[in-house]
Parts: sequence; structure tokens; C-alpha cells
Amino acid sequence: MKERFIVTGGAGFIGSNIVRALNRRGSQEIIIVDHLNHPDKQKNLDRLKFVDYFDKTEFRTKLTSGLFAPVSGIFHMGACSSTTETDESYLNDNNFQYTKDLALWALKTGARFVYASSAATYGDGAKGYDDSDEVTPALEPLNLYGQSKQKFDLWALETGNARKIAGLKYFNVYGPGEDHKGEMRSLVNKAHKQISLEGGIRLFKSHRPDYRDGEQTRDFIYVEDAVAATLYFYDNPEYSGIFNCGTGRARSWLDLAKALFSAMNLPANIDFIDMPESIREKYQYHTEAVVAKLRKAGYVREFLAVETGIKRYVDEYMMFRIYD
Repeated sequence: MKERFIVTGGAGFIGSNIVRALNRRGSQEIIIVDHLNHPDKQKNLDRLKFVDYFDKTEFRTKLTSGLFAPVSGIFHMGACSSTTETDESYLNDNNFQYTKDLALWALKTGARFVYASSAATYGDGAKGYDDSDEVTPALEPLNLYGQSKQKFDLWALETGNARKIAGLKYFNVYGPGEDHKGEMRSLVNKAHKQISLEGGIRLFKSHRPDYRDGEQTRDFIYVEDAVAATLYFYDNPEYSGIFNCGTGRARSWLDLAKALFSAMNLPANIDFIDMPESIREKYQYHTEAVVAKLRKAGYVREFLAVETGIKRYVDEYMMFRIYD
């Protein structure tokens, strides 16, 4: 039987890249679900092949009414990803209840369910970045977004459904398809414009004595790698649970900036500015995915280094951009 898919958030960042990867594998029987609230989301759709599109509100109504035929797999990337969202009821409905409804429908109809969790569930990192089931309940996210993602992860574990579905805790993903994300875009995307217009970029100073300016670290992962890991759990349903999706190698913001200048064939020009006081107390100085569980599940593909991923992003997607 021909494979059929539902991709929620399919006009968004990771979702649109999942659809594109499925297209490359020869799949076009894809239903995309999203909310087209930005013109760049439409641009993402324009490069994809799919059979139907639904606004998420219409989709949820049809789903609960039993109007959808079974599909082979569901990639649930649709969520509010803003770490500054303050409407808790909205996040509870959109990021928790929606995910739960779709997971239960997938389990009932026999579809493989792969969903987006988030590294935001790790909070300030004080409890580490271990994705084991024993550690997950003790995590303390710093914001309502992270809490909404943690809430579903805990539901999946507590009900035993985590043994039947797969969740990916995405770390700092960058790459094509993120233009619509505003301030939630990667620094690579934002800084390319800044460098093009001003010749340099600004990074936050460190406000901790154990980190020099620009040496704060993140686990940066190119979107192609994030998608490959996501598709792996569709292709290998014998592996289920909640998994980190990062490289396992933390790199500094300074490394990222230098790699971007190099990809643009420009000398590095970096200024350091004070971090706003409003975020200093909750700022993460280090993130790094523990990937032992991912590797134990059989995922052997190597992740692109920051320098390689950024050069690919610039050469294939960013270099021809003209900024006002």
C-alpha cells in the first residue's frame, strides 16, 4: 500500500524540511497541516509536493469528528515554539492537548507517531541533558513553552505510550525554511542579514566569570540532520521513546560567528554587547545533547560540524539574498 503521511507544522521550519525529504524519497501522498500566518510559510509550501492542506483549526475539527482515513505516519511538528509566550491556556491547548489528541488517534488507527519535543525541557541545564526516562520527570523548564512540551513528554511516559511513539528533543536547529520565525530564527539566519548590511555582528557578553565573552555554548544542529533523525524513527518503529536530537558536541557562539564570516568570505568583525537584564537570570550558558540513547537505538549517521552546516546553508540558500 502506498505510504500516506500527515505533517503538522508542514509549512514551518522542521516540518517543511520533513515534507521535502519525503518528496525526495518519492512520497507525495502528504497532508500538510499548519496556520499560514506569515508569507514566508507560503514560500515554504511553494517548493513542496503534497495532496492536501488544512488549517490546524479545521484539521482538529475533522480529526475529532473521525473524518480522516488512516495514514502510514504522522510527523507532529505543529506547535507554538515561542519561548516568550505567556498565554498558558493557549500553550496547554496547542502544545499539549492537540499533541495528545493526535497521538491517541495515531495509536488507534495504527499510524506511526513521531513528534517534536524540545531541549527547552531541560531548563537551565542544572540537571544535565540526559534523555533517560528516569531523569525526565525531574526536569524543570524555565518557561511556559518548555513546560508545555514537558507536560506531553510526562503524559507519554506515565501512560506507557512512550513505548509506542517517538519524540525528538530538538536542540538549536538552523537551516533553510526558518525565515518566518522572527526573533526565534537561528543566529545564522539573523546575522547573515546583519553582516550583509553592516559588515559585522553583535554577540552577548558573558556575565559569569567562568565564561569569556562569546564562549557560551550551544548544541547547534543543521536541519537536514534533524530531519534525518526524525525520519529514522518512522523507518524503524521498533525504537520508541523520547530522544535528544542534537550533535552531542557543544560549540560556542564565537565558533558559530566565525564560521558564518568564513562562509561569506569575510573577515570576522564581532562586537560584544551587554545581555539585557531581563534575560540574564534565565540565560543558558551551556547546552549539549547526550546522544547515547539515540546511538543505542541504532542511529549511526554522523552530524555535520557547524562549519560544514553553515557553509551549506550560506552557499545553497543565503548567498543570493538582497536585503533592503
